[in-house]
Amino acid sequence: MLERKQRKNRTDITFVLPADSPPGPVSVVGDFNGWDPHAHPLHVREDQTRAVTVALPRRTSHSFRYLAAGDYWFNDEAADGWDGPNSRLHT
Repeated sequence: MLERKQRKNRTDITFVLPADSPPGPVSVVGDFNGWDPHAHPLHVREDQTRAVTVALPRRTSHSFRYLAAGDYWFNDEAADGWDGPNSRLHT
């Protein structure tokens, strides 16, 4: 799931997943972080979901995927579209 909060010159995108699906650590990777799996790991929130927020410039588009333990790559069904094998979001 994607949560968006519009700011003056950026959009805060919060990437949200259930606490235990998939199990183990998960990161969001994309063109906005050089596809670095260590840049944006998801953390457990009070409501027991896992999330991380990334600030992106307004009116831009980005490709991303999630990377879970065991080299398991997957997409976000709430994405704005698809870019080949990747999820796509628009700010």
